Amino acid sequence: MPLKTIPPLTRRTLIRALGSGAVLGGLAGCGVPAAYVRPGDRAATDLSATERRLVWANWPLYIDVDEEQPSRRPTLEAFERRTGISVDYVEEINDNDEFFGKVSPALMNHQSTGRDLIVVSDWMAARFVRLGWVQEMDRARQPNVSGYLDPQLRSPAFDPGRRCTVPWQSGITGIAYNRRRTGREIRRVADLWASDLKGRVTLLSGLDEAFALLMQGNGVDIGRWTADDFHTVCDQVEQQVRRGQIRRFTGNDYIKDLSSGDVLACQAYSGDVIQLQADDPDIEFVVPEEGAELWAESLMIPNLARHKANAERLIDYYYEPEVAAELAAWVNYVCPVPSAQDVLASAGDPETAALAENPLIFPDREMRGRLAIARDITSAERAEFARRWNRIAGL
Repeated sequence: MPLKTIPPLTRRTLIRALGSGAVLGGLAGCGVPAAYVRPGDRAATDLSATERRLVWANWPLYIDVDEEQPSRRPTLEAFERRTGISVDYVEEINDNDEFFGKVSPALMNHQSTGRDLIVVSDWMAARFVRLGWVQEMDRARQPNVSGYLDPQLRSPAFDPGRRCTVPWQSGITGIAYNRRRTGREIRRVADLWASDLKGRVTLLSGLDEAFALLMQGNGVDIGRWTADDFHTVCDQVEQQVRRGQIRRFTGNDYIKDLSSGDVLACQAYSGDVIQLQADDPDIEFVVPEEGAELWAESLMIPNLARHKANAERLIDYYYEPEVAAELAAWVNYVCPVPSAQDVLASAGDPETAALAENPLIFPDREMRGRLAIARDITSAERAEFARRWNRIAGL
């Protein structure tokens, strides 16, 4: 299938109603015993053989579209033609906590959500897994996932071996800055605290989005961070707030601040910066010398889904390197299928082929050596940590 060039927007520019789900997040974080679903109670009768359909809930702007007819999704339509499975694709997820609140009443009461496939950030996926709200997948039906999934994403602490989750797309939380306006390079997290950047730095406001990179700046192994590591970061950020170094805490609106020049350096997501660089090549993305967080947003099959085998087949389809390459050319996040790099490199369109050399889509070995996956915040930690961070960030 032909590969496309990227659209002008990223999906992340639409999201982060930060702090909106504090109460709902607390429920998931506490792991309320009555809400837990035992393994034997998670599956429904699978109707996939007789009902050739499925319902898939995803985020906006997170799949390839036809340039001339934006309502069409080429890779998804190709799957439907190949398999005869009709996909009801619903762009209904705008915030992790908000979506959790939408589906949690059904899941905690052992009822179907009406969805066969969902996509949430891995820190939220950890809550679903901990509560027993998602089903284990049958890898015998998913040879592409088994063969092509990025080794660095194969076994997060919350889901060893990725039995219940499969990355849809991945990304890096690092630092973005305007090289022309700063007049120098930024290489380390500590560079954000330089006096010439005073009042022109932003940090991400969401606890789960912000903490790992800041810990890495302190030399912490974010796969095994402790409560002391967290409070040390909070102490440091409080100090920078008091001295006026931090302009504000943001969701994805850091994009506007960085583009306008109101902000010179900020915490940022790799996928966003690729888009920004198309308009301003002076904007750079940095994986700091101490490292940066590699994250994913993952596909999951919720409890009592009625078309589990169909969903598993769709997931595996997107792990074909040719399909993964077409998707990566559009969404510009870190591709969880490294073999797609060779497919993009062979594209006839030079602009598309150049994406194969972009380390923010296919990190090279040197960059991978500085990327790490953070352990998630446990249910016992979340309430205390959220209270302290939200006070600092003004949430």
